[in-house]
Amino acid sequence: MSPVVVAVTLVGLARLAELLLAARNTRRLLAKGGVEHGRAHYVLFVLLHGGWLAGLLWTVPPDRWPDPWLTGLFVLLQAARVWIIATLGERWTTRIVVLPDAPLVRSGPYRWLRHPNYAVVVLEIALLPLAFGAVGLAVAFSILNGLLLRHRIGVEDRALGRARGLADAA
Repeated sequence: MSPVVVAVTLVGLARLAELLLAARNTRRLLAKGGVEHGRAHYVLFVLLHGGWLAGLLWTVPPDRWPDPWLTGLFVLLQAARVWIIATLGERWTTRIVVLPDAPLVRSGPYRWLRHPNYAVVVLEIALLPLAFGAVGLAVAFSILNGLLLRHRIGVEDRALGRARGLADAA
């Protein structure tokens, strides 16, 4: 089987499992009084990630093997992703759902970064195409992701600020 097909399949299955976990956590958070913010832009992230994986299949020659060092870095990012999900536990979701009285998480990777999950995604979107030599794809999707993240982080920071009575805090 083609190396790029294997990579896209593995990443796609991981993302599907994450979406299922996120949906469960979202339902639980909403049932506990959580409030969703930024619902309108969520579909853009789904399209971005789907397009990123499809772009790999369309642009990378099927017989091209990935760079082992960049692939290793990508695998390390998956460990960071698991750490982030484990740190947030039932509060981890792919949507912005805020429990009004819940304190901000400041453990795990959140000790050092305000948005570690977004940092991981930024690196993933660049690294996987670069591992296969798809520089144009890495650049294009990194720019699109950056534009979407800029908006989303603003929405999330405002939502977290309002939830703690700090109107429009960043």
